[in-house]
Amino acid sequence: MAKRKSKNTIPGYQKYTIADFYAEFPSDDACLNHILEARWPDGRTMCGKCGVERKHYRVTGRTAFACDHCGNHIYPLAGTIFEKSTTSLRVWFHAMFLIGSTRCGVSAKQVQRETGVTYKTAWRMFKQIRTLMSEDISLEGSLVEADESYFGGKAKNRHYGKRGGNGRSLETKTPVFGMVERGGRVVAMVTPDAKAKTILPIIHERVLPATTVYTDDFPIYDKLSEHANGYVHRRIQHMEKVYVMGDVHTNTIEGFWSLVKRGIGGVYHSVSKKYLQTYLDEYSFRYNRRVAGQPMFISLLAEVSERAE
Repeated sequence: MAKRKSKNTIPGYQKYTIADFYAEFPSDDACLNHILEARWPDGRTMCGKCGVERKHYRVTGRTAFACDHCGNHIYPLAGTIFEKSTTSLRVWFHAMFLIGSTRCGVSAKQVQRETGVTYKTAWRMFKQIRTLMSEDISLEGSLVEADESYFGGKAKNRHYGKRGGNGRSLETKTPVFGMVERGGRVVAMVTPDAKAKTILPIIHERVLPATTVYTDDFPIYDKLSEHANGYVHRRIQHMEKVYVMGDVHTNTIEGFWSLVKRGIGGVYHSVSKKYLQTYLDEYSFRYNRRVAGQPMFISLLAEVSERAE
């Protein structure tokens, strides 16, 4: 199906509208056929009974496809987030479209209003869809910014209770740590604290040796330049009210934190510590595909088949 080109300046980017969605996925059957084609093109896959690759055809009234030789069934939804769900497959696709069509996310309440499912169902769907947005990646860029931040609680309480290492309360706020390649991808995660023994191993695991790492002057980074990976450590002196000095700054990762906090505050209002990582995954997934040549909805659909067990 041809898509109209967007005015977006990203080369090759194609706009995907709600009209495109309705045209491509008018029914549950269309959604099921899409998943089948993504997992097993042309319906051809190894038959568990015949032991050879066979063509499979749809079984009427079921979400199964049968081998054209022996009738053995395969199930495209098996191992996906849709398995065992009683919710319409098209409603699932619609929810994924809504999530992918906004920059800052969409609430479960909005999905409830637009699809007609209960709020409980919409919330569970969002929880499952966000599992598609978690990524275990390493940063391969030569220039990486790193920074810690805190989510939740009230700013007026930040100096009370157990300290997170820089005067912020871990009783009211949740520490997070993030790194971003300049012009590239980001990784963000909830951490138990913001101490060197927690943060430095994360940098070691996710950042390639000899990378130039930019941080602020928080003491946890003091020994970063002594690391066995041979990092080049460059720091900006925030305590001295200096925020940019040539190419030395942490504005990129701080901009990402601002994006996430504005999104959570404006769309979700508040997020518990238990689910904060899933929201960080969502915003990281969006950020890492901000210059992709395809709509976010298409990226999410691709994750369904790629992560099928």
